[in-house]
Amino acid sequence: MTGSVEIVSIGMVTAVGLDAPSSCAAMRAKLDGFQETRFRGPRGGWLTGAPVPLPRTWIGEKRIAHLAAGAIVEAFDNFPEARGQTALILCIGEEGRPGHPVRNAANLLRHIADIVEVEAYSRSRVVAYGRPSGHVALEQARRLISAGETPYVMIVGVDSYLTSETIRHHIGENRILAPQNPNGFIPGEAAAAVLLSQRGTGTLRLTGLGLARELAAIYNRQDLPLRGDGMTAAYRAALDQTGIEMNRLGYRISDLVGEQYWFRQTALASLRLIRGRDAFQDLWSPTEFVGNVGAAVVPMMIGMAWTAVRKGYDKGNPVLVEASNDSGACGAAIFAVAS
Repeated sequence: MTGSVEIVSIGMVTAVGLDAPSSCAAMRAKLDGFQETRFRGPRGGWLTGAPVPLPRTWIGEKRIAHLAAGAIVEAFDNFPEARGQTALILCIGEEGRPGHPVRNAANLLRHIADIVEVEAYSRSRVVAYGRPSGHVALEQARRLISAGETPYVMIVGVDSYLTSETIRHHIGENRILAPQNPNGFIPGEAAAAVLLSQRGTGTLRLTGLGLARELAAIYNRQDLPLRGDGMTAAYRAALDQTGIEMNRLGYRISDLVGEQYWFRQTALASLRLIRGRDAFQDLWSPTEFVGNVGAAVVPMMIGMAWTAVRKGYDKGNPVLVEASNDSGACGAAIFAVAS
């Protein structure tokens, strides 16, 4: 494993809170942000979604910029010494995804910089893999920090499935949750940020990271049976780097967006790696409360774990954070309480 990084601050803007403390408290209390939206559902009724209650009705890329900026500002406010010496990695939805709210990533970065009132990020990067983008960003962040290129890296994920084209596409694929379709997801939107630095500065330390690909992806056209090969490989890589077996994990946090496919994938990865007697492991998922938030989910899950440690309600040590996307990209990261 290249280098070692720790989480020193977080930020969130979600359907259940406009900052990380309120968002995490709401999710811990099992409060959701689901409501009727202005979009039409599969059979003409109002679609249930999880919009963020922003103070103004911004739309499109402007809305995305304000979501991201809110999470970044919160993370900086909690760790102001990082301002001016932080590289930014922006995680967004997959390129080519129908209804993708980001048309030009460079413009989005400039818009975010204007709102946050910092200089345009000269060391910024964009990762466009949807939900597991945060895992790719973690790999880039630890390389940047271990190479001494920057003392801090801000990973911010922002995404929205609440666009007309996105909803229309997923209704056509029969993937939106509705009374007549229980095997679907609730579209949401959010932004989350995590600020990383070198070892000895934070609350959670990244100990292992795995990236892999599942050939039997949800859209695979060869009707390959799902064996969980991709997520199993991602788990295995993260566990090997950490130096532990699966039964040593305290708990897991997953981007289970509501469809059976993702639950099966997670279950298969766990079953294939468990060795010997195993105690019950809690499995958390923020999507129970904020819906499918795409590229925002990994920073959000890391923020959940960070908050749980600081508030004393985490379910063990270490924690594994996993995510995957529709094309089969899988990521798993293990975080241990920093000492």
